[in-house]
Amino acid sequence: MKSLELFAGGGGLGLGLGLAGFHPERVVEWDRWCCDTIRSNKKNGYPLVQQWEVFEGNIQNFSFKEIEEELDLISGGPPCQPFSLGGKHRGNLDRRDMFPVAIEAVRSLKPRAFVFENVKGITRTSFANYFQYIQLQLAYPQEAKREGETWIRHLERLEEIETRGGYSGLSYNVVARVLNAADYGVPQRRERVFVVGFRNDQMIEWSFPVPTHSKDVLVFDQWGSGEYWERHKVPKKLIPECTLTARILHSVCDRSFWDLKPWKTVRDALNGLPHPRDTRRRREFFDHTYQPGARVYPGHTGSSLDLPAKTLKAGDHGVPGGENMLVNPDGSVRYFTVRESARLQTFPDGYRFHGSWTETMRQLGNAVPVKLAQAIGTSIATKLLEAKELRQMSH
Repeated sequence: MKSLELFAGGGGLGLGLGLAGFHPERVVEWDRWCCDTIRSNKKNGYPLVQQWEVFEGNIQNFSFKEIEEELDLISGGPPCQPFSLGGKHRGNLDRRDMFPVAIEAVRSLKPRAFVFENVKGITRTSFANYFQYIQLQLAYPQEAKREGETWIRHLERLEEIETRGGYSGLSYNVVARVLNAADYGVPQRRERVFVVGFRNDQMIEWSFPVPTHSKDVLVFDQWGSGEYWERHKVPKKLIPECTLTARILHSVCDRSFWDLKPWKTVRDALNGLPHPRDTRRRREFFDHTYQPGARVYPGHTGSSLDLPAKTLKAGDHGVPGGENMLVNPDGSVRYFTVRESARLQTFPDGYRFHGSWTETMRQLGNAVPVKLAQAIGTSIATKLLEAKELRQMSH
């Protein structure tokens, strides 16, 4: 299925969607380090990016007229800094707000579906009206803002269209939800908002994929059955209170709940990787170099080995090291290597990152976890293929 990838970053969303069966006609990204990452993987023969044609530059200079065929999907992660808790919170006043460009892409290319990702911060009360405005623009992309019209007045006009009903122009059924990547098998507690839309003429009914993993199942796996410690060949650490808690959970939860898998932990993610100071073995893995200087300071305490990692962050002014480090069982800390961070974002070991440690960690901190992108992409692709088959049968 044909797609267009905007704001591609280091490739996380694109790789996941590629695993789901989407093939981008173009991949658009302004950051040269991200583009170099994609190009170097293409040069090194990484299969999923072999057909990616990269446009490096300001997306506002990209002509959507270059895309001639009908697209099944437009995807991307518009810059999150305008809405990030770690940013300046300027929202639509921030010149980095690229949602208008994403909306223009939908307006121009009329894809069968779209998926856009952003930080959870965009759902905060202070951005509530603007987030609703984004969704309504995506629902009615042909109803563009008129010359001299304020965005608030444009929002009011879109609300009138929404409530009146009977709209006959290009429109999409749009849904948005905050997802925690840990609930889908990613070893990281990473909450992001996804906005998904299907063109109305597709007659598609869709909802976000159900979670596959659970925190409570992890609690039982560790402190109830103890199977977690057995898998990792760690001596059992059963604590009576925790065991009791796990047994209570087991007794009150229905059978379907226990069909879920335990959250993946940092220990799960790093399984098989040597310590980065093991100079003999670390060269077996790309980008697995020890980075000195990690330290704990207020508000930045790192990630426990036996829980999903905290959210990897890119930082507005460099890497916020306190959030991108591992806390060992003895209390000592060290930075995650690039390869370890890539595993926390579920990038394959064969996918390499271009640039310094700071640049590569920034790419990873901004990325969509590949496994989460694949789960969403597979759900979208399944519905699009079903709709296509129904149309063919009706003809």
